[in-house]
Amino acid sequence: MKRHPFVLVLLAASLFACASHQRPPALAGAGGGNGGGSGDRATSSRAQRLDPGPDVQVLSDDSTSGQDFQVSEPSGEGGPLADIHFDYDRALLTDDARATLEKHALWLQSHREAKIAVEGHCDERGTTEYNLALGEQRARAAQEYLVSLGVAEARLRTVSYGKERLLDTTGTEQARAKNRRAHFAISR
Repeated sequence: MKRHPFVLVLLAASLFACASHQRPPALAGAGGGNGGGSGDRATSSRAQRLDPGPDVQVLSDDSTSGQDFQVSEPSGEGGPLADIHFDYDRALLTDDARATLEKHALWLQSHREAKIAVEGHCDERGTTEYNLALGEQRARAAQEYLVSLGVAEARLRTVSYGKERLLDTTGTEQARAKNRRAHFAISR
């Protein structure tokens, strides 16, 4: 070994040069057609481009034919479209979430002018990249179920905020459960 220090240095350099950044592992609960695939994920820079004003948020997406979604009335708690919640590290719809989405589909059938931005959210645990992917899968799971109930896909778009927009920052298990959600921003 003393005779070939150059070989050792070369070997070490080649090992480090060949190393690549690994992607987050496959998300648990991503199977069964409920939110599979990461699609186009929102980044924190994309989230920062959104107008944070309380009255109007403009959300745009290339897959929506260049149309903008402007929030014109609140949803979620107290609004016409309540948030749905997910289990930890999952994107599968619970029975309660499916029942809520069935009510949303009825509301959307009677409000045909409305468009919806389905926002996927996570709790604060995990990396930003992982939570953006999980938030996207949650939003897509809700979107796909609404489409299966007869809502036109053109009226729906998804965006992931990951852990960037927590409802409750106390860090308790109850707070984390509240943050693992899909939120529905309504447009007219």
